This record gives sequence, C-alpha cells and structure tokens, in this order.
Amino acid sequence: MPRPGPRRLAPARDCRAALGQSVAVHEYTGVREPASPVTDFDDAAERKAANRAVGLSAVGLALTGLVELVIAVFTGSVGLLGDALHNLSDVSTSAVVFLGFRLSRRTPSERYPYGWERAEDVAGLGVAVVIWASAVFAGVESVHKLLSNQGTSRLDAGIAAAVLGVVGNYVVARYKLRIGRRIQSGTLISDAKHSWLDALSSVGALVGLVGVAFGWRWADPVAGLVVTLFICHVGYGITTDIVHRLLDGVDAGVLVAAEAAAGGVDGVSHAHARARWTGRTLRFEVEGWVDAELSVADADRLGLEVGGAVHAAVEEARVVTFVPRATPQAFG
Repeated sequence: MPRPGPRRLAPARDCRAALGQSVAVHEYTGVREPASPVTDFDDAAERKAANRAVGLSAVGLALTGLVELVIAVFTGSVGLLGDALHNLSDVSTSAVVFLGFRLSRRTPSERYPYGWERAEDVAGLGVAVVIWASAVFAGVESVHKLLSNQGTSRLDAGIAAAVLGVVGNYVVARYKLRIGRRIQSGTLISDAKHSWLDALSSVGALVGLVGVAFGWRWADPVAGLVVTLFICHVGYGITTDIVHRLLDGVDAGVLVAAEAAAGGVDGVSHAHARARWTGRTLRFEVEGWVDAELSVADADRLGLEVGGAVHAAVEEARVVTFVPRATPQAFG
C-alpha cells in the first residue's frame, strides 16, 4: 500500500469558501496606514515639493555643467572637466531620484502590503552608481594629463567657469537639503550632500587653474585628482547612508526616546520599540506591557495614547504600531 504524500493545506480563500464565509479577506482602499494614530503629514504636498526641488536643481546643474564642459574642452583643464562631468552626472541622478518618487506613490496591494515607498531608497543606489562612475572617469583623465604634461589655456575663462560651478552647486545644495530635511527624504538629503561637495570640488578646480596661472603646470591635473577624491568621498558617504536605510538601520537615540515615551504613558509598565525607514516614513513597532485584564477597547485607546506620545518624543515618527502584552510578574 503506497504511503500517503505530505498533506497540503488549502489556501485561506478556499477554506473560507468551504465554510460558507465571505472570500473577501480584506480590501485595500489606497490609504497607506488606516489604523495608525500618527498620520498627520501631507504626502501629496511633500511629493510636490520634492519633485519641484529635483526639477529645478536638475535644470540649474545642467546649465552649470554644460558651460563648464564647453570651457573645459576649450581650455584643456581636466580639473574643470571633472567638475563639469560631476555636475552633469547630477542631472542623471536627479532623473533617478524623480523616478523613485514616482514609483513610491503606488499604494499598498496584496503583493506589496507596504506599498512602494522604498523605491525612493532604491533610487539612492542609482545615485551612488553614477557618482562612482564619474569618479573613475575624472581620475583616469587627471592621471593621463599629469603623465602627459599637457598644458592649459584660456585661464580667465576656466576660472570664471569654476566660480560658476561653486555658486551653482551651493545654491542647489542648500535648496535640496532644506526640502529633504522637511519631508524626511534620505535620498534627497543624500543628493543635496552630493551637490554640496560638488561645490567644494569646484573650489578644487578653481585652485588648480589659479596654480597654473602662477606657472605650476601640474596644478590642474593634481586638482583633478583632488576632485576625484571628493567624488569618491561623496560616493562612499551616500552609499553607506542608503545601505544603512535599506538594512533597516536607524539612530539608536530614536529607539531610546520612543521607549521612554511609551513607558511613560499611564497603563504601560514597560515598553520595547523597533523602528525602520521605508522611504520617507519612519515606522515604529512598540510592544507595551499592560494589565492582563485590559479590554480590547481600552487597549486600543492606550495604543492611541502611545502613538501620540512617541510622535511627540520623536518628530520623525509617522507610523506607530502598538502591540499590548500581558504584564509578566517581573514588571507587575
């Protein structure tokens, strides 16, 4: 007699149908966090501000980069060439960031119950890839000019273009950083830091051209190598930040603050918190030890109080899930 094979469990939908129950287990309505007590932010307004910041900065950097590129080719300055390529790479990273914001608009579904918010963080990896590619190109060009001992001409035009790079990147960086911090976008903040250090790399190109003006032919390729190091520094920092978020890393201080706030709510004897970023949303899961005889209605009310307390203690908090636990003897 053949042995029976492993028993297969019927899907939940089939089980409910067999019992004569409704097969509609739940319904997604497009509301990201319908049960969360902390949802007082305007997602549409934040996206509009982010898209405006990305669009305007892309236009500004494109104009700055093109002017620098033309003058770099005309003068033969590799320091200015590296800075121009870095600025133009920012335009492509702005496109990647914009795509990430567009994809993250998608609402939760049965396949993606948290929605596509993390598309913004994945877009940050695209930013990092472009930065590393521009670093390799700028470094190769600088080494080639240093070894070939090529000259640099039309220093006045080159210096003017480098100054334009400093000003353009500084203005763009300040704008993106202000918007990124306001809407809690790690990717936009990283892109702003990228532009900020681009301004410093423009300073490096400027110093190299000034050095050539004083008769130091090697100053321009050396400045190009310095610019390359700046690009690598930016790439390392941005890559680290994005990977930190994708691996659910958070500042330990927010957990301490959340646990202290939740534990201070009347009716919670002890609290343990975890947190993770999904795009611009900082999510908290708070386990609270409460009276074992607490009713469901009272536990729900307590959850609302805990959510409000965590939000007050951690400004970045946007979603707080409270899980009541029966108080063990150790916390009684």
